Amino acid sequence: MGFWSERRVLVTGADGFLGSHVVGLLRRLRPKALALPHKDAWDLRRLERVEALLKHERPDLIIHLAAVCGGIGANRAEPGRFFYDNIIMGVQLMDAARRMKVGKFLQVGTVCSYPKFTPIPFKEDDLWNGYPEETNAPYGIAKKALLVQAQAYRRQYGFNAVFLMPINLYGPRDHFDLERSHVIPALIRKFTTAVRERREVVECWGTGNATREFLFVEDAARGILRAAEFYNKPEPVNLGAGFEIPIRDLAKLIARLVGFKGRLHWDHSRPDGQPRRRLDTSRAWVEFGFKAGVSLEDGLKKTVGWYKSRWKA
Repeated sequence: MGFWSERRVLVTGADGFLGSHVVGLLRRLRPKALALPHKDAWDLRRLERVEALLKHERPDLIIHLAAVCGGIGANRAEPGRFFYDNIIMGVQLMDAARRMKVGKFLQVGTVCSYPKFTPIPFKEDDLWNGYPEETNAPYGIAKKALLVQAQAYRRQYGFNAVFLMPINLYGPRDHFDLERSHVIPALIRKFTTAVRERREVVECWGTGNATREFLFVEDAARGILRAAEFYNKPEPVNLGAGFEIPIRDLAKLIARLVGFKGRLHWDHSRPDGQPRRRLDTSRAWVEFGFKAGVSLEDGLKKTVGWYKSRWKA
């Protein structure tokens, strides 16, 4: 509490999925000041707005969560926007923070920055050993460029910028739009709709053979705040749960939790994305004592419950 009571904290993307959970934890920690700029008033793609924001709020710590992101479909539809908006927001905000002598800058990156065929489990030192999976490469490279900026600014200016790479997140308040959502909210919505409409078949993307690791959003928020308080080094750090599950098995688990008893049809014309994803999470544990605490099934139950409560409303 002593650390936070002395900090003026600014969180970008505070009204987003991850941001809302980070802010919820922050409010309990009672920082000296908490600034939550909304994108309609503070467009981070415009340098003059970035500079005006920092002059207005005078933060000691910036947690940069604002991002343009989505599932495979959204990445394929708007690669240019995903590249430009993410890189320009981060570059301008970090540079303005450095010039205005902000004490610490925490940049949240993405697992999409890793090479397509990274050995399992993904280790932070493997980040530069190849090109990312093609469907989300523009987004992943934009975020990875901000790691280069953070390390360069630390070397030249002594700027305390740190970089975290969360695995795929899920949980309450996720985005459930089928055109833009990630796999878990998409499957929850599909199965819930199928139960409501008494459908016998649900269509799923790809082969179902790709594997993924998932981190419950409340765990991710806790990891971010631990890093903000305790981590001050240039090396990037994975945030994950340390397991992987085939998408086919994930779909069966969600179907069971939702109550769908019909058949799953796998559309092989749709992309699988990266073949496998599982992080080495040892650095986060060693450096700032972070370890995921919510199991996949428990997290899915909470997410399904939240979505059903919203649907009934």
